[in-house]
Amino acid sequence: MNNRNFKYPDTAAYNCIINYFKSKQIKLEDIASITYKMQLKFIPELHEDEAMSAVVDVLHKREVMNNAMVGIALDQLASKSELPEPLQSIVENDAGVFGVDELLAEGGISGIYGKIATTNFGYLDREKHGILKRLDTVKGEGVNTFLDDIIAAVAAAAGAKLAHKYA
Repeated sequence: MNNRNFKYPDTAAYNCIINYFKSKQIKLEDIASITYKMQLKFIPELHEDEAMSAVVDVLHKREVMNNAMVGIALDQLASKSELPEPLQSIVENDAGVFGVDELLAEGGISGIYGKIATTNFGYLDREKHGILKRLDTVKGEGVNTFLDDIIAAVAAAAGAKLAHKYA
C-alpha cells in the first residue's frame, strides 16, 4: 500500500550509498577518474572537476540510488551468507552466466542516461579500469558482485552526461 505521508529519504539514500563506498575504500574521485579518462579523448577541454560534478549528479538521481541500494544490499547479504541457495552461491561466486548484476546496473543506472551510457557501461564492464579492477578481483573482503557494476554504471552515466553537455 502506498503511504501518502511517506517522504522519499533522498539524503539518507545518498548517504547510505556513499558510506558503503567508503567502507569499501571507494572515493567519488575514483569514479570521476574513470569518467574523466574515458571522456577525455572525446572532450579534450574536459576538466576533472566536471567529471566529479557529473558523478555526484548521477548519484543524486532517485532511480540510480534505488538500484544502487538494492545491489549493495544483495552484496551485503551475500557477504554474510544470508541469501537463499542457490542464489547465495551464484552471487558469492559472481557467476558469469548470472547477468542480473549487469542488468540492474545497466538498465537501472546507466540505461537512464541513453545509448552513450549503455555503450560506456559495456566498455567499462569488459575493460575494468581503475577501481573496477580491484573490486572485480579482490578476495576475502566481502562480495562485490553488484558493486563493481554499480560503479561502472555510475561512471558510464556521468560520461554520457558530459558527452551531452559538450555535444
